[in-house]
Amino acid sequence: MNFVEAVFWLCLLIIFYTFVGYALVVWILVKIKQVFVHKEVYNREFEPEVSLVVPCFNEAAVLERKLRNCFELYYPASKLQIIFITDGSDDGSNNILSNTSGITVLHENMRSGKSVAENRAMKFVKTPFVIFSDANTRLNKEAIREIVKHYSDAKVGAVAGEKRIVSKEQDSAPAAGEGFYWKYESHLKMLDSQLHSVVGGAGELISFRSELFTPLEEDTILDDFVQSMRITLRGFRVVYEPKAFAEETASATVKEELKRKVRISAGAWQAMTRLGKAFNPFHNLAIAFSFISHKVFRWTLAPLALIILLPTNYYLSVSQQGVYSWIMLAQGVFYVFTFLGWYFENKKVHIKLVFIPYYFFMTNWCMYLGFFKFITGGQSAKWERVQRAA
Repeated sequence: MNFVEAVFWLCLLIIFYTFVGYALVVWILVKIKQVFVHKEVYNREFEPEVSLVVPCFNEAAVLERKLRNCFELYYPASKLQIIFITDGSDDGSNNILSNTSGITVLHENMRSGKSVAENRAMKFVKTPFVIFSDANTRLNKEAIREIVKHYSDAKVGAVAGEKRIVSKEQDSAPAAGEGFYWKYESHLKMLDSQLHSVVGGAGELISFRSELFTPLEEDTILDDFVQSMRITLRGFRVVYEPKAFAEETASATVKEELKRKVRISAGAWQAMTRLGKAFNPFHNLAIAFSFISHKVFRWTLAPLALIILLPTNYYLSVSQQGVYSWIMLAQGVFYVFTFLGWYFENKKVHIKLVFIPYYFFMTNWCMYLGFFKFITGGQSAKWERVQRAA
C-alpha cells in the first residue's frame, strides 16, 4: 500500500466512523450495559419548584404565541416561575410582556449577548432547577414534568430536551436537511445518554440544577453546549429526555441557515479551546470518548477528510481502477446530487432526495467558514435572529 492509498483509506475510515461507525459502537455498548445494569426508575411524584427562562432579542412577533405555550404547560403555577429577558430588544418586546401577569420581565437597553443575558437572569432564579427555552419554539405540555423527573437522581446535573423540526412535504433544503439531521442527532443523544451522559444540549430546551450553573464568559457563542459540558466534567450526568421537546420550523432560506451554521461552527472551535478536560481520558474516559467521537471528529477531522478524499480517490481510480473507480462513481453521484440540491433550491423546486446531500455538504463547508471566523475574531457572541419558515 502506497502513501496515497493509506491517506485515502484513513480519510474514508474517519468519515465512516464519524457519521455511521460511532453510532454503531455506542449502540453495541448500550446493549451490553443493559445486560448488567437495570433500567432507570424515575420518581414521577417529584414535583419541585422550577424556573422557565426565555431569552429574547427582538422576538415581538412570536411572544404572544410563546406566552400561550408557557401558560398551557402541565405544571402547578405555584411551583413555576416564568422569566422573560429582553435585553437589547428595541421592537417593543418588553412592553408586550409587561402587560402580562404571572411572569417576571427583565429588560436592559444594552445588548450584550445571550450568555450575558442568561447570567443576569440566573440572579433572579429562586428555584432549585431552571429550564431555558427559545422564544420561537413550542414546548409540549408535559415538557416540564418529563424533565424534572430525572432530578430525583442526585447524580443528574442537567437534562436536555429534544429539538424537533416541523416540516412539510414541499419544504425547502434547510427544512429537509435540518429535519433529517435532528432525527439522526436525537438518536445519537439518546444513545450517549443511555451509555453515560449527553455530550452537550441544545438551547431550544435545556435544564440545569441551579446550584451547578456557573456564569459564562461574555463572549461565549455556544452557551448551552459549554454550560452542559462543564456540568458533565464536574462529575454529573446530562440526561436526554425525548418526551420533553421543543418544536420549531427550519430556516426560511439557505442563506439564513448558512448564517446559523457558521455561527455554530465558530462556537464549536471556541468551545474546544475552553473544554480542555473533555479531551482527557484520565479525567473521564466515557466523556472523552463521546466528546471526541461525537463532536470533535465531526467538527475537525471529518470535514478535512471529505476534502482530501476526492483528489486521492480520483488519482487511485485512474492509476489502479477496481474498487477505487466504484467509490469515485459514488462520490460523483453524491456531488451531482449536491449540485442539483443547490440548483433546485435556487429555482424553488423542492426535492428532498437531493436536498439532504446538499445540506450535508453545506454543513461541512460551514465548519471551514466558522473556523476562519473564529481565528479572525469575526464571529460575535450576540445572537443574530434567523428568519424561520412560517
